[in-house]
Amino acid sequence: MASILVVEDETNISSFIQRGLEEFGYDVQIASDGQSGWAVLQREKFDLLILDIIMPGMTGLELCSTYRKAFGYAVPVIMLTALGTTDDIVGGLDAGADDYLVKPFSFQELKARVAALLRRRGGEVPEPADASKPLQYLDLSLDPATRRAVRNNKTIDLTTREYKLLEYLITHQGTPVSREDLIKQVWEKEPDRNMNIVDVYVNYLRGKIDKGFRKKMIRTVTGIGYMLEV
Repeated sequence: MASILVVEDETNISSFIQRGLEEFGYDVQIASDGQSGWAVLQREKFDLLILDIIMPGMTGLELCSTYRKAFGYAVPVIMLTALGTTDDIVGGLDAGADDYLVKPFSFQELKARVAALLRRRGGEVPEPADASKPLQYLDLSLDPATRRAVRNNKTIDLTTREYKLLEYLITHQGTPVSREDLIKQVWEKEPDRNMNIVDVYVNYLRGKIDKGFRKKMIRTVTGIGYMLEV
């Protein structure tokens, strides 16, 4: 089982990454800042590191550079940050990072990059999780076998498109998902200027899984898209 250390000061992001990667068979530990991450790295070995750049105290760039000087380049490092300029990317690579993801990112992309780096290193990449296993979000369960949702013991019938949309949001819970990403992943086509179809189907979905419940699940993220909060 490949071991991964995630150093991230935003707990909603770190817990989202941890739960997602553990679902696919990885052993994931969390450190909440650069100093605690460095303390962990001095006493434990990992197969891959995921480091946020902007953290109080020791930044991800400083942690990566310090780690490389002490332990070399055998273990791959992925940088996470809200910064996306060329200078930021070059700075991360110069510090010793192998890959770079700009927030918000899709979990599928992170998982693919983790697997690619571990294969390159010769590490163990777990088999995919059982596709028939129900997905869970709060009191909502999504059954891939029947393509039905159950919330608080209430069965909810979904169309194929509604199911795929809800499945994608659940598997990316805690991370804002853009309309462009939803068009690509749920409708399987390149985005065009008219992406109102995403908003239309989100409203359909809200009418089915949120109507009659005090807790509303699907949150609109202004300027980005939608998300299920952790």
